[in-house]
Amino acid sequence: MHILLIEDEKITRITLSDTIREKGFKITACSNGKDGLRAFRQDHFDVVVTDLRLPQMSGIDVLKKIKESNASCPVIVMTAYASVDTAVRALKLGAYDYLTKPFSPDELLALLDKIKQLQDVLNENIKLKKRIRSFQNRTLVGESKVMRTLISTLEVVAQNDFTVLIEGESGTGKEVVARFLHFHSPRSRKPFIAVNCAAIPESLLESELFGYEKGAFTGANKKHVGYFERADGGTLFIDDIDDMPHSIQVKLLRFLQEKEISRIGGSAPLPLNLRIIVATKVDLKQLIRENKFREDLYYRLNIIPLKLPPLRERKEDIPLLLEHFFDKHGSNQPHPSLNASQMRLLEAYDWPGNVRELENVVGRLLAMPGSDYFLEQLRPAIDKRPSRGEDRNLSFDFQPFDSLQSFLRSQEQNLIRQALKEAGNNISDAARLLKIPRSTLRSKMDKLHITVSETGSD
Repeated sequence: MHILLIEDEKITRITLSDTIREKGFKITACSNGKDGLRAFRQDHFDVVVTDLRLPQMSGIDVLKKIKESNASCPVIVMTAYASVDTAVRALKLGAYDYLTKPFSPDELLALLDKIKQLQDVLNENIKLKKRIRSFQNRTLVGESKVMRTLISTLEVVAQNDFTVLIEGESGTGKEVVARFLHFHSPRSRKPFIAVNCAAIPESLLESELFGYEKGAFTGANKKHVGYFERADGGTLFIDDIDDMPHSIQVKLLRFLQEKEISRIGGSAPLPLNLRIIVATKVDLKQLIRENKFREDLYYRLNIIPLKLPPLRERKEDIPLLLEHFFDKHGSNQPHPSLNASQMRLLEAYDWPGNVRELENVVGRLLAMPGSDYFLEQLRPAIDKRPSRGEDRNLSFDFQPFDSLQSFLRSQEQNLIRQALKEAGNNISDAARLLKIPRSTLRSKMDKLHITVSETGSD
């Protein structure tokens, strides 16, 4: 903490300054009220400690000015002329506490420690609230054509209450889309409740979704409110709907038709007003063909279908996503800077885990800044992947030749040129493709009179 001390008595000012500094706090000391206020305006202070009797300006006036400028800054007043009236007046004007001279330095340090603990709690509370707001209002990140189309569609869909079916591979951000729809809808002030069918055992899923009455079964000692009731007035997001058992599919279908549920063990139906958004990572039509999903439920859910693109189909969004995740997870530290070669590697990778996998990689980069270790782990998957429908391995056509030496020289030239072209004229990447040291490749290029510029595409 940074402490501002305003005290006209030199010995007291020096003694308190040394005591505060020894405790590990930063201290700025002034001998009168005007200098103190000037310092307060020019710097940030966490606490002000001021005497009440000061030259040029009283401590009460200093207290008033500080509270006018920053009402949340704690002010401790010191006085050798203590009285009930003085203390009450100072406290009414917003003083945190007061000390009567002479006092032990430990009394002041105890107050400062108490203020520090309170400020730590308040700062943590502010951070948590920001994280909660960030979590609830997460926006969809992307400027690619497919994402612009999706976002404009969502803005329209959010304004009505139709059931939405979100399809997308694992990690594409289905819950983020569901939250976007809720927080941009007229229901935004009501609850958003998310449940994952795959995360709850089948034996518990019905009671968790619909709740139960006291005594409904052994161990039901009190009424349990399920996810449907908790979402009343708001939105219920059911993820991995493809994992929902047939018996519960029937109850979901009934709710979509009647807008009411029945708790387990209950006799009277309970009407509810909520929006249903569901998500699936597989093709529900295929599950229908396999008799694993009810066709009538599918058509009830598929009123507004939304298909989320995998990350490999919108790689132009990777730079924006990187910036977003660096801000999200590394707000208190400098963002790692990625060079052109590293960015090419990230954009060459197909991201089977989609946006979630990219977010995990960002976490690793923040954990080990300056290291290529985690990025290099992506390379084997890139090297094994066929490029443009062709085999990734470099090849050449057999042509007639004058001599073996001239043939080998010609093919080595072709191979190096092809590797450089594949690597975007990056010599280090080309050497890695050829599985030779960079210095060796550089030497061969000089020997064969190959320059980087000549390998560029026309």
